[in-house]
Amino acid sequence: MNFLEEYEKFLTMHRELRTGARLERLRSGLGHAEQKFLHNVWWPMFHHFENLHPEYEIRDYKEGSRYIDFAYVEPYFQVAIEIDGLGSHWRDITQWQFSEHCQRQNSLVIDGWHVLRFTFDDVNERPRLCQQTIQQLLGRWQSNSLDIKDLSLIEREIVRLGLRSLQPMTPKEISTILHISTKHAQVLLHKLVQEHWLEPASGKVRITSYKLHLSKKNIKW
Repeated sequence: MNFLEEYEKFLTMHRELRTGARLERLRSGLGHAEQKFLHNVWWPMFHHFENLHPEYEIRDYKEGSRYIDFAYVEPYFQVAIEIDGLGSHWRDITQWQFSEHCQRQNSLVIDGWHVLRFTFDDVNERPRLCQQTIQQLLGRWQSNSLDIKDLSLIEREIVRLGLRSLQPMTPKEISTILHISTKHAQVLLHKLVQEHWLEPASGKVRITSYKLHLSKKNIKW
């Protein structure tokens, strides 16, 4: 496969799927830094652009529209990729603009996005470093995805509750939410502790509540 041919197909496909302002973002192609990222970093790793979206529109924390350079989107997993240069945009940025920039990134994280930022220098001169960062993130997600498939449906629901809950879970709460007996809930919680999905939140001799295991804190459902 040839990079330039696949790159043109990639842009053509996304242009055909868009209208209005979203189309205008792609009408003249991608910027130099974004093209370099695809050529130096992404293409040598994957040799395709599946699930990758250029100039991806999102709703920001002020309910306006903004665009991220690239979005990698899989079911229950999404990565925002930004390429940062050292041009006048960053040299002349005001304190207020910098604050807005940070708030927008915080909003992405809160909404469940993984955010990766690369400098143009790294993309241009140290692409392998960028590749390693992407591989580490995708490898962690894929490992978690495989682990999830080993769980039963009811075990997945318990892990999902642990992921979303701000407070430790008790067998009684699990039994009420999932409509199972307290004894059954205790058996399931104990099993998930043994498999390192959960860990005790209170009690040493007799565990009374549970929380998500530290190693699973960043899992994406």
